[in-house]
Amino acid sequence: MHAREQTIFALATGRLPSPIAIVRVSGSEAGAVLEVLAGRRPLPRAATRVLLHNAARHPIDDAVVLWFPGPASATGEDVAEFHVHGGRAVLAALFAALSAFADVRAAEPGEFTRRAFENGKLDLTEAEALDDLIHADTDRQRRQALRQLNGLLGDRARDWRARIIEASALIEASIDFADESDVPTGLIAPARQRIRTLLGEMQEVLAAQGHSERLRDGLTVAIAGPPNVGKSTLINQLTRREVAIVSPHAGTTRDVIEVALDLDGYPVTVIDTAGVRETDDPVEREGVRRAKARASEADLVLWLIDADDPHDAVAAAVPVWTVRNKVDLDALDFRGTAEPPAELRADFAISARRGDGIAQLIAALVEFAGAFFGSGEGGLIIRTRQRQLLQEAADSLQRSLVEQGEELAAEELRAAAFSLGRLLGRVDVEDILDVIFREFCIGK
Repeated sequence: MHAREQTIFALATGRLPSPIAIVRVSGSEAGAVLEVLAGRRPLPRAATRVLLHNAARHPIDDAVVLWFPGPASATGEDVAEFHVHGGRAVLAALFAALSAFADVRAAEPGEFTRRAFENGKLDLTEAEALDDLIHADTDRQRRQALRQLNGLLGDRARDWRARIIEASALIEASIDFADESDVPTGLIAPARQRIRTLLGEMQEVLAAQGHSERLRDGLTVAIAGPPNVGKSTLINQLTRREVAIVSPHAGTTRDVIEVALDLDGYPVTVIDTAGVRETDDPVEREGVRRAKARASEADLVLWLIDADDPHDAVAAAVPVWTVRNKVDLDALDFRGTAEPPAELRADFAISARRGDGIAQLIAALVEFAGAFFGSGEGGLIIRTRQRQLLQEAADSLQRSLVEQGEELAAEELRAAAFSLGRLLGRVDVEDILDVIFREFCIGK
């Protein structure tokens, strides 16, 4: 039997041990498995308490089972669920009993979701959204993924594709049946008007996204500056825990430290880098090189200075905020009427040790993140793959409007519909399905 025709099983809940564990079985043998282990096949979608036995009639666990006959199931196939106690020995016994059946095997990562996709339970944009929902770390990521799972992009793409096919039908009718008396004349003009409307809608979506797909990966903020200005103290202040060693000795931080934060629902990775200075120490010199490299790759750089050594900010192609630290020291405390000297003026003045100005800095970071992500969670596009295919469809529509012959215009419309079909995962996507679904956890 082919692997895709075999019945699969996997743990659908988290790490063991746990109070309850759910084992899901999907495939043509799910009903037979349920009858053997539970002694009967319960009513569909009705939780039933049973004593599970293996094929040798040895008891496994006092459990609750559910039966979902296909196609009215999560995967579109027959599905059985075993809700058992989450001990390792219980799961080992249940997995051994399941593996003893012919053509029943453990699932590969993402195989349940792939079967749901192949059986038409969800399109590829919704499958990607399910993966994003599983891996969401912040509330904004969760809400964005949930919107996509509910068809935010998929429904729009299906509508666009249907309208492209309608416009294509008008043009092809004018080509193939121009001499037929029952084919109305003047089909090209209304077809082109439909195409213009479609193209405008797609271009509006593409233009409005900004960095919205980056919400999946988050914003990267690098803390950089000369040695001993308080970079490690600042990252500890932002994370509210000791993630970096703080020392009065310059050059303590030799490597890059990364910490993931949730700032008002925005995922932000903060990087603490080695102090930037000239040094003969080969290890510290490598740390400085890495610091400059990571600062150049970040989306925002916080350049820390103090009065003793106001270095020029690192050169970067991204925004750089100058942050003057240690305002709690008397010599640098300009919170009265006096202004700091010109070389010490900065975008922000803080005390990483005492906490002065940290709230204002965080508020500014949240505002920056909101502008950076643009439409954010409300955006239709959340992956680069989706943007590329939607851009391909828009380009094909644009070319169909400038082509001189109806045959060439019809071919461009077919290409646009094909790109949207690939976006939904309904045509020619075998080469990317393995890549997408293997990123899922086992049991999904």
